[in-house]
Amino acid sequence: MRDPAEHRRDWQIPAHRRAVFAPKRWSHALVIPVINEGERIRDQLRRIAGHGPGMDVIIADGGSTDGSLDPAFLRGCGVRALLTKTGPGRLSAQLRMAYAFALDEGYEGIVTIDGNGKDDVAGLDAVLAKLREGYDYVQGSRYARGGQAVNTPWLRWFAGRFIHAPVISLAAGQWFTDTTNGFRGYSARYLRDPRVQPFREVFDEYNLLFYLSVRATQLGYRACEVGVTRRYPARGAVPTKIRGLKGPLRLLGELFAVALGGFRPPRRDANGRLDRSDNSS
Repeated sequence: MRDPAEHRRDWQIPAHRRAVFAPKRWSHALVIPVINEGERIRDQLRRIAGHGPGMDVIIADGGSTDGSLDPAFLRGCGVRALLTKTGPGRLSAQLRMAYAFALDEGYEGIVTIDGNGKDDVAGLDAVLAKLREGYDYVQGSRYARGGQAVNTPWLRWFAGRFIHAPVISLAAGQWFTDTTNGFRGYSARYLRDPRVQPFREVFDEYNLLFYLSVRATQLGYRACEVGVTRRYPARGAVPTKIRGLKGPLRLLGELFAVALGGFRPPRRDANGRLDRSDNSS
């Protein structure tokens, strides 16, 4: 296994801007991917600040233009850093940008929560506690004990419970109940493992979330679920960036590609050179 500092040279991080408002304070980082969420992200940041997350908050912005991420507002909510992606890619690119920043800053682990206000911030404590117990992948689940699913659209419920979760669970070799949920946590040692290599441009849309859901247990890392609450609006539009028919079809393609091992990193020879003829186990 190569030295982590040497391996860092291979990381593919999208072009981005950084605005760091405060020094590192906590051992773990809370990463929030967002783009044009308006008052939803502002309300969520107020709730996180009021809750006291025990983590440094890092915003992974995909290029918002709605003014919701005004630096003065972010500082007032205790946000440590705003990273704004200027290069190509969607959610997975935003996460690569933020996770690389967090690892470079020396955080022991990362918790991720969506920026559209659907997740109850009270669940932050449970995810963080499991990371501190030594788990390397923690999946938040509205269907696990202590979790709650509120106003979940029936199609999302069906697809998540009877397609996505079974496929991910079979690939991971461990049962998970809510694998579409972006509320989760990772240890730094898991993300840094050269057999994982999450910092690759192939992770562009949503596939990084799926890949990290299966790779941990494949490599023998400890994984678990914790109960969290996810609440959809009782009326009005569903907060989502996945629309139309093409979006769900792309997700299905990425899901089955991950399950079949399509995103595993290539092997390396003794000199660290890539061998693209096969995938590592």
